Amino acid sequence: MHEFQNLHSTSKARIQEFVRGHFYGHLDFNLEKTLFFFIAGRYEFSNKGADIFLESLSRLNYLLRVHRNDMTVVVFFIMPAKTNNFNVESLKGQAVRKQLWDTAHTVKEKFGKKLYDALLKGQIPDMNSILDRDDFTIMKRAIYATQRHSLPPVTTHNMLDDSTDPILSNVRRIGLFNSRNDRVKIIFHPEFLSSTSPLLPMDYEDFVRGCNLGVFPSYYEPWGYTPGECTVMGIPSVTTNLSGFGCFMEEHVSDPAAYGVYIVDRRFRSPEESCKQLTQFMFSFCQQSLRQRIIQRNRTERLSDLLDWKYLGRFYIHARHLALNRAFPDQFKTDSMAPLKTEGFRYPRPYSVPPSPSASIHSTPHHSDVEDDDDDDEPYDEDEEAERDRLNIKVPFVLGTVPEGKKKQPGESGN
Repeated sequence: MHEFQNLHSTSKARIQEFVRGHFYGHLDFNLEKTLFFFIAGRYEFSNKGADIFLESLSRLNYLLRVHRNDMTVVVFFIMPAKTNNFNVESLKGQAVRKQLWDTAHTVKEKFGKKLYDALLKGQIPDMNSILDRDDFTIMKRAIYATQRHSLPPVTTHNMLDDSTDPILSNVRRIGLFNSRNDRVKIIFHPEFLSSTSPLLPMDYEDFVRGCNLGVFPSYYEPWGYTPGECTVMGIPSVTTNLSGFGCFMEEHVSDPAAYGVYIVDRRFRSPEESCKQLTQFMFSFCQQSLRQRIIQRNRTERLSDLLDWKYLGRFYIHARHLALNRAFPDQFKTDSMAPLKTEGFRYPRPYSVPPSPSASIHSTPHHSDVEDDDDDDEPYDEDEEAERDRLNIKVPFVLGTVPEGKKKQPGESGN
């Protein structure tokens, strides 16, 4: 596996531990078939697209339930808001999880020692007698401690403006309260992440690596670092054509969705149509098999070359030359109409993706996440695809160098 795939697995395991504590008593879903979505940034409810995201989550929850999809989606909202402390119920959940972990290890140690002694004597131990009465008492107490009569909290902190908070108000409107029947669960973390937090001790970078999809359906975004950060970490993301990042990817990638960059059209479509498109993106993502998600993450990570300063720096250099030319036209001569030296850098559609966009995913909503290579008809060669992508990248333009194929003539200045 690639290093970023290993990092994804490690960070995802840490997020799963948090989820185990947060949903104690209601952990009736399979964490191995759970996807982690997130949105992060300044708390600008409409500008960051949290409004359309929440509405789409409501519809996604309906689709997953109607089609009896066994996938569960846990969505994190990482946006700083006014709070006074951690939620007691959230802290209690992590304490209960740790207590269960300690209990399991205590029983495991005793079980392992008795099993070891029996095997040394050449005996197969009686499983009914290998655990004594005290062990069963300890385990029953641990199970009793997980009993919960309330739903898992939506927010991890005590909000100062609970009744007027835009996210919580819309959560009440769409009715996603983390009930057992919901296939979409919401966790609002109104604080930036920190590795010193007693609740979710993770830095933002590690958290992003552990998630499956970043969703940023911004209505206004000059560039958009959050989907760019997802891309360089190999995590698929959702952006819009009203953000600089989304427009940049549309220009440089033939089929952005195949590379894990889903672009919602908020420029030419109505809010209702954009909401439907976002819902379809997320539902299609939920239908992917584990192997398909791994392939997509490989493709996404390869787009990081597009975001390298060796390439993006050319735009900065070009803009600086234009500014100098306009401020000091006598000293600096620049042809403003000349094309920027970035032609030829366009990622093709991956050869292993079928011609129809919908054919790259399983059409049935009942597709199982259990892997069976014999049933997966999508041909894929990681090395071959990576080489094809590299051939579409020109050597970055650097000031002071002579382009290949153009040698200096005798007497020609090097300036």
